[in-house]
Amino acid sequence: MTGIAGIAAVRAADAILQTLGGTAVTLLFAAAGMPVDCAAELGLVDPGVEQAEIAPVIVREMTTENSGPRRRIELLVGRSAMAEEVSQRNVASPEVLFETALGVVYQGELFHIEGYMAEQFAGMAYLYRIVAVA
Repeated sequence: MTGIAGIAAVRAADAILQTLGGTAVTLLFAAAGMPVDCAAELGLVDPGVEQAEIAPVIVREMTTENSGPRRRIELLVGRSAMAEEVSQRNVASPEVLFETALGVVYQGELFHIEGYMAEQFAGMAYLYRIVAVA
């Protein structure tokens, strides 16, 4: 039952994300390459970041407490969108991708990934929920 039912859930999630006006967010990763000069060897050069656009994504604003972060969002991302980035970055899973990301850029604001969770059906992840704070 895993194969067909899981694939159907993935396709349904992708359709819902597109229909509900999914937007795009950018994941930031530490750049792998360093410039070849003496300053880079001393750690005086910022290697920069690499950007990866993820779409379609549904972004939900969440309420925050007075003593907590000023802004909290929940990102809903389909398996298909994550599968492309997982293969491009050559990592084992979307979970590894979330762990290595420096943050998420949404509407020009940088958010820190606070946590994530995979929704599963028939043993297959079809939707990822990422909570990020600014």
